[in-house]
Amino acid sequence: MREMSTSSNLGFPKAQETTKVHHLLFRPSFPGEMRLSIRLAYLFLYNLLQFCGHTWIFANMTARFLTFGGDALADTFYAVGVVMSLCQLLSVLELFHIADGIEKARLLPRFVQVMTRNFLLFMVIVSQEEVQSKPVVCAQFYLWNILDLLRYPHVLLCLMGTDSFGMLWARYTLSIPIYIMSVITEGACVTVWHSLRARELRLEKWNKKIKRK
Repeated sequence: MREMSTSSNLGFPKAQETTKVHHLLFRPSFPGEMRLSIRLAYLFLYNLLQFCGHTWIFANMTARFLTFGGDALADTFYAVGVVMSLCQLLSVLELFHIADGIEKARLLPRFVQVMTRNFLLFMVIVSQEEVQSKPVVCAQFYLWNILDLLRYPHVLLCLMGTDSFGMLWARYTLSIPIYIMSVITEGACVTVWHSLRARELRLEKWNKKIKRK
């Protein structure tokens, strides 16, 4: 939430700097400008890749839901799990972006967000086949994608110096209730995982007890 309050200090170019940014990205003439151009180009490509990945995930999930209805909920992970895993693994790079100064944002909130998502995805969902077919996974993926589809286009526009008030408002206003719902769903994922683990341990102990008798 603190990250949202720093929208004016993200370190991205403002509208009046569009010409300068375009020059640095496409017509660098000095070594320092060349280094800056490479960093900006890398950041632009990274955010574009993330945007394309999350757009594909969202479109795939929506198309499957409209085609198969509620039956698509159980197969969400099998349909988009690989791409989602790649996107979340790549998001770890954002921590290095902030630490290196390429992106000016608060490190702690981004660290918590990235680590929480990766923990839930790989330790709770990927490692537990019983969780993968639960509807809560589909809801969680949808919320993550909506948040990222609000964030990455805004970052891309800021990098190009063509950010708009509408995108800024959507990025820092619509994301608040979605983020709250995402946190609630993340808690539901952990609850499902804990319940399944407890069930597995109890049944295992019961089976051992029966075998001894």
